[in-house]
Amino acid sequence: MRFRRITRYARAMAQSVLVASFVLGQTPPAAAKDGYAVVPMQTIYPGETISVSQVEEVKVTNPNLAGGYASSVDQVVGMVTKRTLLQGRTIPLSGLREAYAIKRGSSVRLTFALGNMLISASGTPLTDAGVGDVIKVRNIDSGAIVSGTVMADGTVQVMAK
Repeated sequence: MRFRRITRYARAMAQSVLVASFVLGQTPPAAAKDGYAVVPMQTIYPGETISVSQVEEVKVTNPNLAGGYASSVDQVVGMVTKRTLLQGRTIPLSGLREAYAIKRGSSVRLTFALGNMLISASGTPLTDAGVGDVIKVRNIDSGAIVSGTVMADGTVQVMAK
């Protein structure tokens, strides 16, 4: 009886290995399905904005390549790097961010709308921010610090308290 238990165990293990290899063999990583990856042609340092001349698309030849990398030049051009990107290596999407719409210390227009009333003032952002970010801004006239949302046109829409 002991021999049969070991045999059943061995058979179950072999079946699970076959199932795992079948599943792994039939479902390649999501990125490998794309067929292409974007790689830098030179080292790109943190804080640099990526241009078309710095990157190229290459065919993915490694089916085991983990996903999460850029597969099109359009995904990376105009983005800012958060870390060093090495020549010939795939560009992880997590290593990129949108360019800031507002820089710390610059002058911005603050707007507050309530019904038909629109109030605007000048302000100075206390941090860098992208479109849609909530930031704190110092009103130049009163010195008060207010919170607001960065809009696409570079203004800050102040929130009511």
